[in-house]
Amino acid sequence: MAEKNCSTIYMMGIGGIAMGTLASMLREKGYRVVGSDQNLYPPMSTHLETLAIPVCRGYSADNLVRFAPDLVIVGNVIRRDNPEAQAVLRNGTPYLSMPQALARFFLGNHDSLVVTGTHGKSTTSSLLAWILHHAGLDPSAFIGAFMKNWGASYHLGRGRCMVIEGDEYDTAFFDKGPKFLHYQPKVGLITSVEYDHADIFRDFEAVVNAFAEFVKIIPDDGSLVVNGDDSTCRALSRHCRGRVTTYGASPDADWRLLEAEYTAGEVRFTCRNPLSDRVERICSKLPGRHNLLNTLAARAVAAQAGLTPAQFQEGLLTFQGVRRRQDLVGEAGGVLILDDFAHHPTAVQETLAALRRFYPERRLLAAFEPRTNSSRRAVFQEAYAASFDAADVVCIKQPPGLEAIPASERLDADRLVTDLKKQGKAAHFFETTEELVGFLDRHCRAGDLVVCMSNGSFDELPHRLLQTLGVRS
Repeated sequence: MAEKNCSTIYMMGIGGIAMGTLASMLREKGYRVVGSDQNLYPPMSTHLETLAIPVCRGYSADNLVRFAPDLVIVGNVIRRDNPEAQAVLRNGTPYLSMPQALARFFLGNHDSLVVTGTHGKSTTSSLLAWILHHAGLDPSAFIGAFMKNWGASYHLGRGRCMVIEGDEYDTAFFDKGPKFLHYQPKVGLITSVEYDHADIFRDFEAVVNAFAEFVKIIPDDGSLVVNGDDSTCRALSRHCRGRVTTYGASPDADWRLLEAEYTAGEVRFTCRNPLSDRVERICSKLPGRHNLLNTLAARAVAAQAGLTPAQFQEGLLTFQGVRRRQDLVGEAGGVLILDDFAHHPTAVQETLAALRRFYPERRLLAAFEPRTNSSRRAVFQEAYAASFDAADVVCIKQPPGLEAIPASERLDADRLVTDLKKQGKAAHFFETTEELVGFLDRHCRAGDLVVCMSNGSFDELPHRLLQTLGVRS
């Protein structure tokens, strides 16, 4: 369907971060956008409200009759038996997946800089987009999280490039391939590759194959930037027809990390710039070694875009971060409360290690809700038991929706707590968020740091705890 023949766009599953972001972009471009979803929660629900985008709660074929869309965009949360999907297939209404729509409406006039990887995609893509913007390149951006600098998960710029967070998860019920295969990368970045998304990838080899297909679509005149410390990333680079650049602490990395000094509130590090063969000194306010590598990755791509060390450093120090990535919600009674998206065992481990370095004087309490299709499965049972070393107190909430997973495949949260106790950890299991709030209310004291980790709303735990402690103080 030609864009000029499209006026009203209906989005099924509009409340997801990717779908909601695309809805916002289409709305800003002048289209009438409407949608539907089963469950909506902040920040996307409030963001769509501010844009006056109508959202139907629940799915019904009557919604399509009511709005008579010219085009339907189908989110990957939608199953083939969804009543709206069935109506679209039955009536012959034109439809696209979310990645197809992004490519159709926004990529034709842009060079895509696609950031992929198991970890660090949102932070790295946000950081890169902001630094390019701060340097005056005015890129567009499509991010899987809300950037604090823009107060949004996207930006429509006038520059040539578009920074895209590329997800390896499947595209739609009619396209089971990874989303990032639709994003036409001129520059591809891979931060890391680990096993994840156990509901769609049968094993690690399947994950690697998905990334290999991504690398293969980078054109001859394009480039690939990979984590040189990750053996899988290095192996994937052999599939690239364009230029390959590596970053990391490995002796043979092009952008080589030399030294790093972590202090409360910042990290200073040096790296070798392969373009000048000089040592650069960089200061960042992003906690943790994983963010140090995310920053180095962004530096490598920014250098290809022509940014000087000074331009990069200025942009880095004005970057305000990403919501739900070590996101400070507030302080009450001397207790700091952070909200974080961490759910994969490695992400949990790195997040807690980073906070331990940034707040060495505080007692660290970790509240964790395993919520993703992978984190609720036994595949990560042992890995989670080794992920909370940096925490002083660990609170594990029973995962929601376990009934959708075969009993033999479910994560045993109670057993996880038992395993942590065997390691000498002060670990606790909670059936409900209400019980968890009550426990934290009784046990938190001035000087504590509480980090709430979940890829969902966690029943608004961070804000509920902030209010509860505020009343107490």
